[in-house]
Amino acid sequence: MAMVSWNLGLGTSHKREVLQFQVFCRKKEGNRDNHHPYKVIEITPPPKNLGIRCFPSNLQCGESVTIEGQAYTISAVTHRYQLRKGKYEPSEKRLDVLSTGRYILNLYLESLLEQS
Repeated sequence: MAMVSWNLGLGTSHKREVLQFQVFCRKKEGNRDNHHPYKVIEITPPPKNLGIRCFPSNLQCGESVTIEGQAYTISAVTHRYQLRKGKYEPSEKRLDVLSTGRYILNLYLESLLEQS
């Protein structure tokens, strides 16, 4: 489960609003795995945002995940970094997923293309 907290900073000299979100994953009792928040996007056209979900940090392409009772296969894992004060800091973790049926269909069609 993901928990969201936000900070609204108002700069008096710049007069602009800065909105920051922080997402924390709650640890389950007796579970030692480190869970991190990922922004999950289903990439079939049109792309669909499935929200922010907590998953283990060692996810890889081709793994299967279940979101709201539906099975998805991970097609890409992206870690984005932003340069702040001379250091790169993590800014976003993103999972691009396909429904499992669509993922298998894409693999089949790619193999047919390679054979021709």
